[in-house]
Amino acid sequence: MTTRFADKSVLVTGGGSGIGRAIALAFAREGARVAVAGRGAGPLAETVELIERAGGKAVALTGDVTNTEDAARLVRETVERFGGLDVAVNNAGVLGALGPVADIDEAEWQRVFDINVTGTLLAMKHQIGHMRAHGGGAIVNVSSSLGFHKRVEGVGAYTASKAAVTALSRAAARDHIGEGIRINVVSPGPVETAMSGRAGETETEKAERMAADVPVGRAGRVEEAAAAVLYLASPEAGFSVGTDLVLDGGIAA
Repeated sequence: MTTRFADKSVLVTGGGSGIGRAIALAFAREGARVAVAGRGAGPLAETVELIERAGGKAVALTGDVTNTEDAARLVRETVERFGGLDVAVNNAGVLGALGPVADIDEAEWQRVFDINVTGTLLAMKHQIGHMRAHGGGAIVNVSSSLGFHKRVEGVGAYTASKAAVTALSRAAARDHIGEGIRINVVSPGPVETAMSGRAGETETEKAERMAADVPVGRAGRVEEAAAAVLYLASPEAGFSVGTDLVLDGGIAA
């Protein structure tokens, strides 16, 4: 086990389940103090318990990144608990407004963009605000292969929101690298989480679909997505600025 993040403070939004939980666990295994943020106290507490049971250090912070006061507070409380903010991972996101573009519910469209895009903006705004005043840092935003790299029917709102997340992240990378802040993106394809499943689909049916649709023959693992995030946040990726790392098993190749 390496300790690339020993004595570093890390904030992970959307850390209560799935990819976000895997990211939080991976940082803790490599020595980081991890603030796990999200809207639901229960799932966050479970993530913290898993980290502490393995000997790591973590704290659960409830908040809504679509609210600028909450986004600022998450940064402030991370700094208060752990003495700084070295790395931030913005993973909070939602799939919604499903259906053909002409039939998208406007309120659902707004909800998807509020969480996926505005939430990423507000989170970065306050994270950068701290980092630029304290010597820099690294930010990794979790986007999706849907957006810039692939489109499918029925998920136009999600696809558009994730394309916006990627574009916003890369614009921020250019804006803030001069202040010592590296910003990069991870864009997973189908991963073994509930979001990649279909209504009524069994695990066997999902595995068969992935074997047919994904060149590598399976869905990605949350640990693989976490490993990509840790790489981009690490000193080994010091020359990566505005990188969009696609993890989709070859779908967009």
